[in-house]
Amino acid sequence: METLEEAELCFPQINTSCKKHTRPQSDSMIIYILLSFISLFTVFLNMLVIISISHFRHRQMQLHTPTNLLLLSLAVSDFLVGLTVMPFQMLLMEPCWFLGDLVCALYYFLPFITVSASVINMVLISVDRYVAICDPLHYSTKFTQKRVRICVLLCWIYCVFYSFMFLFDNLKQPGRYNSCYGQCVINMNVAFDLVLAFILPVSAIVILYLRVFVVAVSQARAMRSHITAVKLQSSVTVTVKKSELKAARTLGVVVAVFLMCYCPYYCVSLSGSDFTMGISALAFMSFLVYFNSCLNPLIYALFYPWFRKSVKLIVTLEILQLNSFEIKGL
Repeated sequence: METLEEAELCFPQINTSCKKHTRPQSDSMIIYILLSFISLFTVFLNMLVIISISHFRHRQMQLHTPTNLLLLSLAVSDFLVGLTVMPFQMLLMEPCWFLGDLVCALYYFLPFITVSASVINMVLISVDRYVAICDPLHYSTKFTQKRVRICVLLCWIYCVFYSFMFLFDNLKQPGRYNSCYGQCVINMNVAFDLVLAFILPVSAIVILYLRVFVVAVSQARAMRSHITAVKLQSSVTVTVKKSELKAARTLGVVVAVFLMCYCPYYCVSLSGSDFTMGISALAFMSFLVYFNSCLNPLIYALFYPWFRKSVKLIVTLEILQLNSFEIKGL
């Protein structure tokens, strides 16, 4: 009987060890294979986005635009989610934590920084589309590459500072909130995180995109009613407006998918029912938040021709050619 009880513990040699709740081996294999594939796929897709925006350029299709710089920052945060956060999340789904209390406390900084960066980047993208659609005449002066780079830098500095402010208490004495040895539990102000990381940014995103949607619909109707009467010079303006509307629609899809992935987790936190839910259900909703990092590049592939063309050049290794950043047709 003593041997059986010890076998159920994460650390049989420690009396305060947590109990090990095992799941069927076939279920564990399916979960690990699926989540590992998603993690690798997320890293691969976002690496394609990073290379596409940072490497290629063309006179007719300048990829270093302010909007694409924001997409590049979003891709970096998504890349880090797939590379660092998702593998550790698989470890958290296990009944026992074997990496120690300090690693547990340090780990939570990764998702806080990367997820916060994704949220702030979404807000910046929404502001970018709002100005481009609602105030197109002043867009080029308000959203310069230099200003966008500064905004991106401030975004990441804020996310790192926010994460340390939010989780610093757990580093003073790692593991003090564990009920038994072998847990990975931290203490955080859920209401504070809910307001700053979800309610405020999501409210800003929704309000901005509602305004963009109203203006975009009115512009589309105006273009359809006057499309037959425009001259050559005006047709250039119409083409620019169409590209801006298409970009707004694409990024609108990105934001909609973002909300669908984030809302379940934060709605449960808002209702307070996370205390009554099982660990597996909470882990699934957390992974759904991270899964958003895999969906963003797929949206780019569906809506952005420049991304599909650049991926083709990368996969066929034409990127290794001399002056590949100026390959015609991109």
